[in-house]
Amino acid sequence: MKCALVGNQNSGKTTMFNLLTGLNQTVGNWPGVTIERKEGTIKGSDITLVDLPGIYSLSPYTAEEEVSRKFVLEEKPDLIINIIDATSIERSLYLTTQLLELNAKVVIALNMADIMQARGVFIDVDKLSKLLHTTVVKVSALKKTGIDALIKTIESGEVMENNHQPIYPLSIEECLSSIGEHYADHSLSRFELVKIFERDEAFRIMDDDFVEKRIAEKEAEFGMDAEQLIASLRYDFIAEIKKGAVEVKKPKVTLTDKIDGVVLNRFLAIPIFILIMGLVYFLSVGVIGQLTSDLLDGFFNGMEEFTIFGKAYPLSFIGVGPYFASLILNSGGSSWAASLVKDGVVSGVGAVINFVPQLFVMFICLSLLETSGYMSRIAFFLDRVFKKFGLSGKSLIPFIVGSGCSVPGIMTARTVENEDERKMTILLTPFIPCSAKLPIIALFAGSFFGQYAWLVTLSLYLLAVLVILFSAVLIKKVRKSSSDSSFISELPEYHAPSFRYVSRDVWDRTSAFLKRAGTEILIASVIVWMLTSFTWDWKYIDGSNLTVESSLIAGIGNAFSWAFYPMLGGHFSWAAAVSALQGLIAKEQVISSMDVIAGISGGGKDIFASPIFSFFDGWSAYAYMVFNLFSAPCVAAIGAMRAEFGSRKMTLKAILYQISFAWVLSTLIGLIGWGVR
Repeated sequence: MKCALVGNQNSGKTTMFNLLTGLNQTVGNWPGVTIERKEGTIKGSDITLVDLPGIYSLSPYTAEEEVSRKFVLEEKPDLIINIIDATSIERSLYLTTQLLELNAKVVIALNMADIMQARGVFIDVDKLSKLLHTTVVKVSALKKTGIDALIKTIESGEVMENNHQPIYPLSIEECLSSIGEHYADHSLSRFELVKIFERDEAFRIMDDDFVEKRIAEKEAEFGMDAEQLIASLRYDFIAEIKKGAVEVKKPKVTLTDKIDGVVLNRFLAIPIFILIMGLVYFLSVGVIGQLTSDLLDGFFNGMEEFTIFGKAYPLSFIGVGPYFASLILNSGGSSWAASLVKDGVVSGVGAVINFVPQLFVMFICLSLLETSGYMSRIAFFLDRVFKKFGLSGKSLIPFIVGSGCSVPGIMTARTVENEDERKMTILLTPFIPCSAKLPIIALFAGSFFGQYAWLVTLSLYLLAVLVILFSAVLIKKVRKSSSDSSFISELPEYHAPSFRYVSRDVWDRTSAFLKRAGTEILIASVIVWMLTSFTWDWKYIDGSNLTVESSLIAGIGNAFSWAFYPMLGGHFSWAAAVSALQGLIAKEQVISSMDVIAGISGGGKDIFASPIFSFFDGWSAYAYMVFNLFSAPCVAAIGAMRAEFGSRKMTLKAILYQISFAWVLSTLIGLIGWGVR
């Protein structure tokens, strides 16, 4: 038996899928598209549950809607489980009216009815079931109530037969019947008949004057085009359903209303948002950064004392890297083998892992904000601001997702319906500092700005917003585009975040970061070590006769160092140039590369204690951060841009714009610092 889980976005569908399947899940992509496909087995049964993308209708306006419609029409699931959000019942029931027109059994899982009851809104489940003529089960995905009853209904198959009861006026029903009789040989479902009436190209059978004449008659009778007419009549039916099954008592002013009165205040919303994000970076980069960075660095590279909040404590530890290096040397191994382990593997990978605690805390904070309902509100509020710059509030969703990783952020841009806005969002999403860029920020901000590191971090994220808005205006003027799209978003009730969801979300993000450190960064660190340790004629640099300046990597870096000269305050640095260029492969490699080069060139445990990086000061550090944050993203993100643009030429233009903009901005900052010195 195969079931399909269908519902609006933010209806609790994902939580319900996780509750029904537990750990019996597989994740992949739908054939031909990059939209995620989740499939699992309902706990204690052999019933397959397919989680369809969150959609609002079965009309082909988005890729998600196309995927869902194709599945229910072609795969023909034995049962459709429709998740309805009771807090937005009118919006949810629009999709329901379409599902009930399919030749499939439908069971409705009425979610969050308890929240509406707290607000004085009562939904009569029996009446709702009778009016829709389908089985309705009251559930709460958050409180995990009604789940057993839903599973029992699914397993027993005791679902009310869908009789396709009429929901349109008599003249429309007669028109649909006549179309069905005209195409009797095709055995069309009621849903397909309605789509033919709407002139949906996907259901056109032939150019038929009879059908076109009947449709035109109804358009003239009701004074609107067929698609608009059907949508209007669906909402009329939904209004009757609501009138018959929903009872509204004296409305209560809820905690959500009180909180929204403050956080969505026209004057306070943005300052509060900045304050909240400032707190996130204060906790992750400031507090946790000071507590953990030196300790983890000492674990990998050794330490003699531990400094926290300006106070030093004796803590002697040889470090993993030096320990294995001495072990190799004492066992008769070569000096280059010891250096490979100490400076290449341990130091390179450890430089990135140092920042995992900071990332972990940031992921927790962002996940709490998302699951509590706050992020959807700030997206809705910022829609008014974004519209002035040629974007919509929907663009904020890819930006938020992109703060974790640019790849899913870029892919999420497909939720923006307007083509110009979608392409602009794809181009601008990499400007948001992702988790891979946080080590760059944390290292430079912590090393040069001390207790104000969190404030510098916040300034970079605010600068990212300004860069996005400026770029949006610039691109809009170049393209001379004036079209925009509306942003419709449901604002869920504030609720306590699910510990299970937050912990799973944080673990997924953190483990993905660690996997990159254990694979890509490890390989890159070894390559950087090799290029730094050998000359062009493959002589090993042992520090006595040959120096790192004669290495392979120095030769490569010298070819590009001129481009970084102004932003670095008048310094030609092949090491900084090479490290920045590696950021085009993976942003984490910027710090990994610097750490490997600093270790081989005779630096201490601190990268900036090395003579090769000692020229950095506050201005050049900030400028270098800006270049690495806003230049073209990593290879994986560039691949995602290519897939979403569908054009190699457009992808190349986007990369050139990102690199050029980053270079100009960082150069300006470097020149200002040069003049101030």
